[in-house]
Order: sequence, then C-alpha cells, then structure tokens
Amino acid sequence: MAQPTDIPELQALVRDRIQGAIAAKEALLRDERYQDQVIRVALRIAQALSSGGKVIFFGNGGSAADAQHLAAEFTGRCLKDRPALAAIALSVNSSSITAIGNDYGFDSIFARQLEALGKEGDVAIAISTSGNSPNVIRALETAKWNSICTVSLTGKSGGKLKSIAEYAICIPSEETTRIQECHILTGHLICEAVEQTLFHRSKLGREANPRAVSEEQSLKAKQR
Repeated sequence: MAQPTDIPELQALVRDRIQGAIAAKEALLRDERYQDQVIRVALRIAQALSSGGKVIFFGNGGSAADAQHLAAEFTGRCLKDRPALAAIALSVNSSSITAIGNDYGFDSIFARQLEALGKEGDVAIAISTSGNSPNVIRALETAKWNSICTVSLTGKSGGKLKSIAEYAICIPSEETTRIQECHILTGHLICEAVEQTLFHRSKLGREANPRAVSEEQSLKAKQR
C-alpha cells in the first residue's frame, strides 16, 4: 500500500496523465485533416448502411476491446433512439479465432472471418495503435481485394496500414494509452455523425430523412 510520502508523487502522476490526455485531444481539435477524415468515414458508413451493408471492426488487445465497444454503439445506440445498425467485431468469436489460429496461423484470424462475412458495400475498420499488426494488415488487404471500403485507426505514423486504407485516421501521438483514448473518441464521433446523418430529427421531433424534410419544407412553403 502506498505510504503517505508517496501521495504527492502519485498526485503528480495523475495530473500529468490528465494533462497528456487533454493535450492529445487539443491536437485533434487543431487537426483539420483528422476532422475531415472523421466526417468522410461517417458519411461512407452511412451510405453503406443505407444500402444494406455493415461495419466490420477488428484489432488486437485493447484495440479488440475498442472494436467490440464500437460495434455495440451501432447495434445498440450511441446517443439517439433509432433502429439498430449492422456492425460486428471480429474479435468476439473465440471458437473462430482459435480454430483459424490453430489451422491457419494467428495472422489469419481476422482475414479468414472477413473473407467469410464481408461483402462489397461493407466498411472494414482496422484498429491498431502501431499500424503494423500483421493480422490486422492481412485483414485490411483481404477487405481491399474484396472491394470492401477500408478504414484504419492508428497512431501518428499510420504504420503500414496507412498505405493500405482508403481512409487513414492517424492520431497525432506516439503514446499507446493516449492513442487508445483518442480511438474511442474517434469511434464515438463517427457513430454520432452516422446517427445524425441517418436519423436527424425534424422540427416536429420525429425521425426524418433528407427527402422527408425537403417535402415537409415544400408543403409549408405552399401553405404560406
């Protein structure tokens, strides 16, 4: 147990890490390219979901947890009550992972599932703080070969994933914990933007699509 003399040192550590987290997010606030990529990805996902596609998340370790977390934001909800949105995480089926890992090797655990479950019109989102995880790279390459839209969430350099992904979102940090925190923020921003795009509410308070809003405005104009 920490002794009283250790408390100031621990307090300094906590303050330093909080400041580091704030600094990482302030960097995103200044990064127009990052913000543009988030919007582009959200619009692409909205288009995919509207056309019967789905979002496929995958990553290792903490990134596997992020993949599961973000898939749940789509199938459940982020901020709006709305119909469920199709999304899966490739890290949750332990039987598939262990069978594929045993028979084909760990580098194939995501690629093999993506080959089975993915289709043209889907969006594949690879999560890796380094951008260099071999099994994540192979899965994103498989997605690309199968005409699936590819997105990478990485750290500052983007690693090898940066050159593979159609949309590369690089967090401007080299510290794993800060990158992971910003990955969840990014996922939440994307999901909220998708909800806003697909299920924004009219002034009457009901869920509406762009066509319905346009028709409502035209009707009001005729009534004036």
